[in-house]
Amino acid sequence: MSDITEKTTEQLEKLSLQEQPASQEESSSGSAAEVSSASNGGNSGTAVDSASLYVGELDPSVSEALLYDIFSPIGPVSSIRVCRDAVTKTSLGYAYVNFNDHDSGKVAIEKLNYTPIKGKPCRIMWSQRDPSMRKNGSGNIFIKNLHADIDNKALHDTFSVFGNILSCKIATDETGKSKGFGFVHFEEDTAASEAIDAINGMMLNGLEVYVAAHVSRKDRESKFEAAKANFTNVYVKNVDLEATEEEFEELFKKFGPITSISMEKDSEGKFRGFGFVNYENHESAAKAVDELNDLEFKSQKLYVGRAQKKYERLQELKKQYEEAKLEKMAKYQGVNLFVKNLDDTIDDELLKKEFESFGTITSVKVMRNETGKSKGFGFVCFSSPEEATRAITEKNQQIVAGKPLYVALAQRKDVRRSQLAQQIQARNQMRYQQATAAAAAAAAGIPGQFMQPMFYGVMPPRGVPFNGANPQQFAGMPPQQFRNGAPVYAGMPPQGAGAPPRNDQFFAQQNQRQALGEELYKKVSAKTSDEEAAGKITGMILDLPPQEVMPLLENDELFEQHFKEAFAAYESFKKEQQQA
Repeated sequence: MSDITEKTTEQLEKLSLQEQPASQEESSSGSAAEVSSASNGGNSGTAVDSASLYVGELDPSVSEALLYDIFSPIGPVSSIRVCRDAVTKTSLGYAYVNFNDHDSGKVAIEKLNYTPIKGKPCRIMWSQRDPSMRKNGSGNIFIKNLHADIDNKALHDTFSVFGNILSCKIATDETGKSKGFGFVHFEEDTAASEAIDAINGMMLNGLEVYVAAHVSRKDRESKFEAAKANFTNVYVKNVDLEATEEEFEELFKKFGPITSISMEKDSEGKFRGFGFVNYENHESAAKAVDELNDLEFKSQKLYVGRAQKKYERLQELKKQYEEAKLEKMAKYQGVNLFVKNLDDTIDDELLKKEFESFGTITSVKVMRNETGKSKGFGFVCFSSPEEATRAITEKNQQIVAGKPLYVALAQRKDVRRSQLAQQIQARNQMRYQQATAAAAAAAAGIPGQFMQPMFYGVMPPRGVPFNGANPQQFAGMPPQQFRNGAPVYAGMPPQGAGAPPRNDQFFAQQNQRQALGEELYKKVSAKTSDEEAAGKITGMILDLPPQEVMPLLENDELFEQHFKEAFAAYESFKKEQQQA
């Protein structure tokens, strides 16, 4: 299945690409390129709905050609469609394979379901074109408390004895690890009912699983809201550890009949300070909450509220965390400054003194490592954006303790990486335009002008000459040679005899840049064995002003920070290039 045979290639040459409307699990932003058969013995008029297969869990690099090579030996294929994003055209990880007859589709499921395609087990099921059939939940069951070793195939094998399975899936996180629950969709309701009766409470791989009819999110939320509005179970905490069960019960029973009451205890039988009270009706529970919450009981203020399930508590904590995060971001927007290139002698107090003349400082901190040594950067937060702006204007590049400060608005790490990636793209576009202009000038017979040398080959677009070099010399290759330990790529202007006339001032700047680059490249190359990456990352960092580059050669922690951000931007760029 790894290589396309000559026969497959001949078949594919007869096929054409066309756009098809999205269906099944395809997102609203998705589009699809479908390989449609123009031959197959004139059988393209055969109804393919009954022989249409959904193929999921695909590696993004899987193409229509590879799928044709895999599925065509089963039977005559009428069309293949890998679903792709409408903008990026990258695969969404699933496809549709349409056979000319139902039997071929059935055989394909039996023989190919869960077989690896490019190292990932594929998941094949009948394509359900009718959205109402997919959404009504008929025959769909939910399974939880699954062992981490149970995968899609094991789940399918366990439940297939009860009837024909339309789809089967284990929920996984972003790393592919099982979340401990999954879904099985049967063709018949009776098969789903039999599976629930037989498997619910059974031990699978040492864990007792829970199996029930799947309830849609909308219905779950509706039931959850109804349960919240009619709760009877009350949670109580901050109870005095010396309180007795009689005192605890006496406190709550005056609000109505109680069905159960418990004071949680540890392994030694000691009260842990919290418990639960369940009433016969909602009115009694609501009254207990209203009257007892914040009541002082045995010198402690009680918390009394509706008892929540673990999932609900986690969701509430997550919501509170996100709200606090957004509030913090809004609070520091435009007023928090990032200050780097700090001398080791600068502590919080000295940093505050340097900036306090510009306004009211709400917080200041010099970042330190685990041994207490300064990392060479810190943060100063003002009370207003105007104060922060004045500080940036006055203090950026000012010499403090013998070093020029870099002062700017603090940004989140993801924002900085995004900006780095944008800068890379912008530089590539500029180099592309320069190369295009040079090529046009050469074609018109105009003598070439001297251009500023490009240091270390900062990533040009694929196929674009690098300062006039043959692209085959540069693309994907290490430097052609090394000068004083630094890489020199094909296309860099010569430094010796035959070089164009030089401007002394221009080359004085270039000599400084070259010297910085050579030292910087040594540090970068020590962090990665990839010579191409080392050269390109060096170029990215070297685009900073010289007064910002020099501190990186002296401060390892400051260098490490810049290296990580540049390396992340480089990897992001490489992925985009590979997907283009």
